Amino acid sequence: MVFAKRLRCLASVAKMGKTEPLVVKYNNKWYDLTDFAHKHPGGKKSLLGLNNKDMGERFDRAPGHSQAAKYLMKEYQINHMSNHAVPKETKPNGYAPNGTNATANGTVPKNGLQNGVKRTANGLNTTGTGDVTHLTDDSMEHLVDWNKPMVFQIHKMGDKYAEWVNKPVDRELRLFGPSWVENMTKTPWWIVPAFWIPAITYIIVHHGAPDLATGRGLADPRQSFLTVDLYLHLVLGAVAWTLLEYSLHRWVFHLDPKGNRFLQTFHFLIHGQHHKVPFDSYRLVFPVPPAILLTTIFYQPIYYVFPYPRLTLAGGLIGYLIYDMIHYYLHYGSPSGGHLYHMKRYHYSHHFVHHDQGYGISSDIWDKLFGTRIMLRKLKYLLKW
Repeated sequence: MVFAKRLRCLASVAKMGKTEPLVVKYNNKWYDLTDFAHKHPGGKKSLLGLNNKDMGERFDRAPGHSQAAKYLMKEYQINHMSNHAVPKETKPNGYAPNGTNATANGTVPKNGLQNGVKRTANGLNTTGTGDVTHLTDDSMEHLVDWNKPMVFQIHKMGDKYAEWVNKPVDRELRLFGPSWVENMTKTPWWIVPAFWIPAITYIIVHHGAPDLATGRGLADPRQSFLTVDLYLHLVLGAVAWTLLEYSLHRWVFHLDPKGNRFLQTFHFLIHGQHHKVPFDSYRLVFPVPPAILLTTIFYQPIYYVFPYPRLTLAGGLIGYLIYDMIHYYLHYGSPSGGHLYHMKRYHYSHHFVHHDQGYGISSDIWDKLFGTRIMLRKLKYLLKW
């Protein structure tokens, strides 16, 4: 009886987590948006009721569909209906409405081929010989081979890199060949707080508080936690981080490689990859090893500028931790209002519309001061993701 109850609970959870199918038509082509609905910058509600229907009127009426958004649509185009539910209006001659072959039962042949074309995991269509075929004539993905490590291909793109990197795709990106190297480039979100919370606590307790106690003539370092000074220096460090966050994002992460092959590869490694594959959950937070390296570098000027540098450093790391968690949440969370709701819309606008504006992640205050603020249009309804 208990076992049966557990089975019912598991079945209920599975049903709750089930994604409703969403196959839509646009300009006589079919798109499977099932896995995209919760990622849609305009919210999943804007796609309700469109399954097996033509979304042309709603798509054209909705404001804000940038060239990047239209490019992203190619990722979900159904060139062959074999892997998808066949829409009701499939023609009786075996062809889907966009002219592609549809199987009778919706299954994939055993050899994975459908009329010589195979649908791969990364979204590319390949012939039986493995040759990449363009999804559409204006796609730029033929410039690289998504089945090979990307880092060794970036330098070959030349002056086309800047345009290519700002045209998003929804695929799995592999930077390096060896798995042990590749795994170090991926970071689950929980790794960041799991490492930095103990590290920040250690810096404050074993270095920051004793430094303040010595400077203020306190007998016991624990008395530092009863002073306002300790928390003021932590806040000072966190505020300093927000300026550093803006500066790094604007002048380092969005540097212009100007055709320089080394700078193109550097740019792609530090930030370009995030704009190319914005939905990759393992590339949304900063890996710990390079974060430690940057912390070591930035500590040097902190040591000479601030009276209690290790407290300031701890405050800066608190600011960084908040920033990284906010960044992850902006991509995968669904805020219902307030500051985070504003910043989610703001950050999505940076990704898909204004690549040269909106550099703030945790706040847009420095964008306001430096004249790079994105002005979001007012909406009559609340977006839900």
